[in-house]
Amino acid sequence: MPDKPHILLVEDDPSLSTTCTLGLESQGYSVEAVDSTEQALRKLANGIYPLVVTDIYLDERTGLDVLKAAKDYNPSCQVIVITGQGTIETVMKATAGGAFDYLAKPFDFSKLLDAVQRAERLFEQEARSVPAPEIPHTEMVGFSPQMIAVYKTISRAAPTDAPVLITGESGVGKERIAQLLHSHSKRAHGPFVAVDCGSIAPSLMESELFGAVRGAYTGAERDRAGLFEAADGGTVFLDEIGEIEPGFQLKLLRFLQEREVRALGSARAKKLDVRVIAATNRNLKKMVDDGEFREDLWFRLNVIHIPVPPLRERRGDVGVLAGFFLGQFNQRYGRDVRLTPEALRALEEHAWPGNVRQLQHTLERIVVLSPVESIQAEAVHEALDSSEPKDRPVQSLADAEEEQIRKVLAQTGGNKTRAAKILNIERKTLYRKLERMGL
Repeated sequence: MPDKPHILLVEDDPSLSTTCTLGLESQGYSVEAVDSTEQALRKLANGIYPLVVTDIYLDERTGLDVLKAAKDYNPSCQVIVITGQGTIETVMKATAGGAFDYLAKPFDFSKLLDAVQRAERLFEQEARSVPAPEIPHTEMVGFSPQMIAVYKTISRAAPTDAPVLITGESGVGKERIAQLLHSHSKRAHGPFVAVDCGSIAPSLMESELFGAVRGAYTGAERDRAGLFEAADGGTVFLDEIGEIEPGFQLKLLRFLQEREVRALGSARAKKLDVRVIAATNRNLKKMVDDGEFREDLWFRLNVIHIPVPPLRERRGDVGVLAGFFLGQFNQRYGRDVRLTPEALRALEEHAWPGNVRQLQHTLERIVVLSPVESIQAEAVHEALDSSEPKDRPVQSLADAEEEQIRKVLAQTGGNKTRAAKILNIERKTLYRKLERMGL
């Protein structure tokens, strides 16, 4: 049987100190008892104690000072705080300071023993936690051969003005790649304008991208520049390019050929200096074959193609990405959360249908909600389970319709055009329903 951890007991009540010491020693623990904060701080400075049990109110200083010192000398140390005069303030301070548990006097020895045993297990888990890997400063995380191939294409394409088509599943980082192409180009000091084509109603696409003059449509009370003009001298990123309607596909093709836009309702065209980068999670070649996307536009956009692999095909990047996101969220939320090998393995074995974005959100949820610093595989599974949409009770036909719309939108990553096709309704009909639903 492995040796039990050494416990520092800080208690100024001789009777309670003796009772706790004898009880813990009878369970195989080695206990060193002191009755003042001065002695406790001196002991903590001279040795590493895996477990500390301390009263709050001792002398001119308190058990909170003991807690801070224990954590400063050994962040993995688990501290159990006991007191007969607990207040909301001391509980909050003890929790914020990283106390493992807080016991109110009087307590049965069984409660103390239970807390000590749980703290012992957590200390052992902390000792096996995987430290976050040292990641060099980088604009995009991922060291797998698949991502190195992506980086090579970015480095060659960025200095040019050639159109780029980025393909890959939702959440793989297509917009981040577009930003890198822009920031490493001669246009870096110009604007970067991202457009979600799937979120713009077909009737508004032309005016949103090319602008409109006063009186061009009902409610157009003044001239308005489009997003392409806003990107003049820089880059426009057309995300979900596969969602644009055939009518506007032709107008976009003309822009790529002529490099000029004609605002809706205007007789005059305006020359623009804009680089176009497009992205989609759909198979544009198949859409061309099916007659859903113009072949000539596809050729124009697909001068340089950057396919981004899903996370499940580069599992070696999961640990690196997890370490990167943990570092971000630990700093943001004042935590020191670490992964045990089992937790890391659970992350690596997950399919990640939402790719890097899902991994990022999962780790943020863990950092915010975990009551402990050492993350086990169970916590990973719970975080993943809690992120899945739960079925709501259906009470009417309207409820059933709303439930189906929500499910389809979740499956399409919020892409309304694809959702409308799956639901077999017009997109404008879907927009009306979403407005009624408050979405």
